[in-house]
Amino acid sequence: MRPATAAFRTVPAGSPLPVCACAVAPQRFCQGGCDMAVAATGGGSGGWFPALALGVSLLKCLLIPTYHSTDFEVHRNWLAITHNLPVSQWYYEATSEWTLDYPPFFAWFECALSHIAKYFDPEMLVIQNLNYASYATVLFQRLSVILTDTLFIYAVRECCRCVSGKRIGKDLLEKPMFVLAVLLLWNFGLLIVDHIHFQYNGFLFGLMLLSVARLFQERHLEGAALFAVLLHFKHIYIYVAPAYGVYLLRSYCLTENKADGSLKWSSFSFLRITLLGLIVCLVSALSLGPFIVLGQLPQLISRLFPFKRGLCHAYWAPNFWALYNAVDKALAVIGVKYKFLDPEKMQKAAMTGGLVQEFQHTVLPSVTPFATLICTVVSILPSVFCLWFKPQGPRGFLQCLILCALSSFMFGWHVHEKAILLAILPLSLLSVQRAKDAGLYLILTTTGHFSLFPLLFTAPELPIKILLMLLFTVYSFSSLRTLFRKNGPLLNWLEILYLTALVPLEIFCEIVFPLSPWKLKLPFIPLLLTSVYCALGITYAWLKLYVSVLTESATVRQKVE
Repeated sequence: MRPATAAFRTVPAGSPLPVCACAVAPQRFCQGGCDMAVAATGGGSGGWFPALALGVSLLKCLLIPTYHSTDFEVHRNWLAITHNLPVSQWYYEATSEWTLDYPPFFAWFECALSHIAKYFDPEMLVIQNLNYASYATVLFQRLSVILTDTLFIYAVRECCRCVSGKRIGKDLLEKPMFVLAVLLLWNFGLLIVDHIHFQYNGFLFGLMLLSVARLFQERHLEGAALFAVLLHFKHIYIYVAPAYGVYLLRSYCLTENKADGSLKWSSFSFLRITLLGLIVCLVSALSLGPFIVLGQLPQLISRLFPFKRGLCHAYWAPNFWALYNAVDKALAVIGVKYKFLDPEKMQKAAMTGGLVQEFQHTVLPSVTPFATLICTVVSILPSVFCLWFKPQGPRGFLQCLILCALSSFMFGWHVHEKAILLAILPLSLLSVQRAKDAGLYLILTTTGHFSLFPLLFTAPELPIKILLMLLFTVYSFSSLRTLFRKNGPLLNWLEILYLTALVPLEIFCEIVFPLSPWKLKLPFIPLLLTSVYCALGITYAWLKLYVSVLTESATVRQKVE
């Protein structure tokens, strides 16, 4: 008996639609495990996909003059470092505080860009020109993000070709392929993080989504190679590596299952695991080899994992540690008020001063990097066990990937708020398949995107972020509700109430608080409220997804028995 992915046929790269053994029953996921590999039976993407891609690209061009964060200077500095210095000095250069701290493939990417950048403005490539931002420099860096997003656009197209054809309507707006394309291409979080705040997440997520699509298409070696390359572009994707590793071992290296669905170890393919190992070793050798030869691997690792930056970022990511910090702060205030604590012995605004540094909690035990590692591993394990012992094909893999991303976001060390996109984007693929996943997507996306608002704190960007957020959120709710109109409400009254409360929270943070006397005395209050409130919603979504996955696995087991 073949494993869960056996029903999924390889889709030729040039074909307009994928073919799947369960196409005859598109209303549900194939029991053979092809899940999302069914072609939309309503036809190909025609002209609407290029129109969507062109439209969002034009919007990105309109955002070129907007505010950019310190990440803009970070990448300008990396352009200068990789252009002027030999490889042996890349991870030692420290003229700027924004030292190179991404893996080698990204450094080579910056080096390649620098050879184009010199034709725009060679001054941007001078290491000593700190905070240099001429018009030509801004134009080049903005355009480099827009153009490299081409990979993301291609990956979205491949993912849309893997979406099942269930709930096909006559109207284009009701087709799952179209809805998914909009949710990915026009994702609010990705737009503001990359094209206002400034980063290169688009082409990185393109690599991840393309690797996911290749796994759905049973092109396992391509998927593994793409993910290995991605890890050496940005190491944050190591969060989801357990899902890739377990899925490839279970669905590619083990070629058969027993009749009851359990493992059949005699079917283990040493050839296949050798091929996977060769891919990982080859990619790692290309990336790390020069630094191993130079004896600089320890220095490289110290740059990639700077544990001295502290448990939380300057703005707390809305995760478990934000709630932990808030409880500690509340207990400290109560302790001082009732004279249980001596205010002279307490750190002054240690966690709320907006600084990136190590700090000690006042009442609760202080958290170490090792403690966050243990919490992260423990929170990931149930999803990995489900994927191994009760595989459900590509769908199970995608659920595990999202849970790994969310668990790492919830308990990781020095997590950035932008990391929530690592769960939101892959969840988009599930949201157009089932009403349950659509409801979960609406909660996580609305809360996660709102938590990114503090990234854009300048007045001119306020109407832009609110308008883009409203447009994307309204479309997400309306399109998914239309897609699953026969399934009843996607959210219960408590979830609707929670999401609705984001509106008064934004009004307080942007209008009321700046006019109040608290602004000078307690400037961190808006960030604190946003972080803690969003942490509640993201924690709820994480727990709800876990319950869904675990109960699904139990149901599958009962059916097998």
